Amino acid sequence: MSAALVTGGSRGIGRAVCLAFARAGYDVAFLYAHDDAGAAETARLCEAAGAGVLSLRCDVTCEAQVNEAVNAVPGLSVLVNNAGVALYKQVQDTTLAEWREVFSVNADGAFLCTRAAVPRLLRRGGGAIVNVSSIWGECGGACESAYSASKAALIGFTKACAKELAPSGIRVNCLSCGFVDTAMNGHLSPEERREFFRAVPLGRAGTPEEAAAAVLFLAESRYLTGQVLRLDGGTAM
Repeated sequence: MSAALVTGGSRGIGRAVCLAFARAGYDVAFLYAHDDAGAAETARLCEAAGAGVLSLRCDVTCEAQVNEAVNAVPGLSVLVNNAGVALYKQVQDTTLAEWREVFSVNADGAFLCTRAAVPRLLRRGGGAIVNVSSIWGECGGACESAYSASKAALIGFTKACAKELAPSGIRVNCLSCGFVDTAMNGHLSPEERREFFRAVPLGRAGTPEEAAAAVLFLAESRYLTGQVLRLDGGTAM
């Protein structure tokens, strides 16, 4: 049985990704930072879909914890680097500690999980890695300099790893999300949401399930690597 490992799997896009892989016939392992109740619900949903489930509490910024968690997943064939944090602040008000915290989760976490997973995928003879980025990593977001920069780093990391790992049969792709209706966007008021959607040609938020379907597509498409797939309702076109 093939297993998909998803970081940040206790809620939002991560939970939807776990469930999509479970329904596609994979066993599912997921990492989460602190939401025990959310993790239990993700595990319950995946088990109801017929998947074997492994839930691991892990700080993706901690090298030792990441190495232990990744090596605990049997049959690893897909890694989804989804764990992320946001920071909504003007650049002049952003502290160095805040900047580093955003990068530690969004960029360092993806690096640590990828580095730990690659030897497993090499021994298997190949596999897939999908990184979840943002359109702000492509075009920048006002008052989100740290977040935008960290997601841009993830896009560059995707392309470099894709070139490096393709000869070994490991495909690396990236999902670039626009506004997806998750708790990360909960700081926006109803008026701010309406204003944002005026600039979205499809006029609405994406759903976690739509993001999950795109991740599954990237993981299973055998002739795609190094790609950045936008899921943004046309925002950045």
